[in-house]
Amino acid sequence: MYMVETRGLGKYYTFGSGNQVVALNDVNLAVASGEFVSIMGPSGSGKSTLLNIVGCLDKPSSGDVYIDDEKIDYGNAGSLVKLHRQTMGFVFQGFNLISTMNALENVWYPMYFNKIPKSERKERAEELLESVGLRDRALHLPSELSGGEQQRVSIARALANNPRLILADEPTGNIDSKTGGKIIDLMKKLNKEQGITFIVTTHDMVMANNADRVITITDGEIID
Repeated sequence: MYMVETRGLGKYYTFGSGNQVVALNDVNLAVASGEFVSIMGPSGSGKSTLLNIVGCLDKPSSGDVYIDDEKIDYGNAGSLVKLHRQTMGFVFQGFNLISTMNALENVWYPMYFNKIPKSERKERAEELLESVGLRDRALHLPSELSGGEQQRVSIARALANNPRLILADEPTGNIDSKTGGKIIDLMKKLNKEQGITFIVTTHDMVMANNADRVITITDGEIID
């Protein structure tokens, strides 16, 4: 069974003069459940656009996206919220942690929207921070954490609601290569031990070499 499938996916932007920019063109992609896939391509190739559409952060101009064989209805806000809360987790290059919340609070925050009792949120957040090696940094604000620590917190947050799919946009882009290697090892461990599907955009050849499959995208089209 495919965790993610796109069929004839297109994304186009039209500017005031009528000029059209093609971000994605007829993208057909299938990612199996439990697969670790890296998407590579130069800046502006469309890889982040593809990830955002699969993650329902943007909508396509044409074509369809299926998650677990169910077609995404981009006009149904309720179903999109449900996907975000129950199926997907996100890891961003810029970490996107809430600056006024400590690491523990950042991790348990997504559980709040699934109405998980406070005691359970705290216990699970502590377990997740321990799983990424940051139990002792639980009460530190993002500004008190290194880049690698912030990214590990963001991975723990992405796991908060037990997602089956994690979408990561350049997760090693803002950290040094040694720390990046640790982030890659952590994601691979989660993939192998928990069967979580990963789709990762990257320029990092180490990340690509650790993927089950590498997809290359150029000018909005998959070429390999």
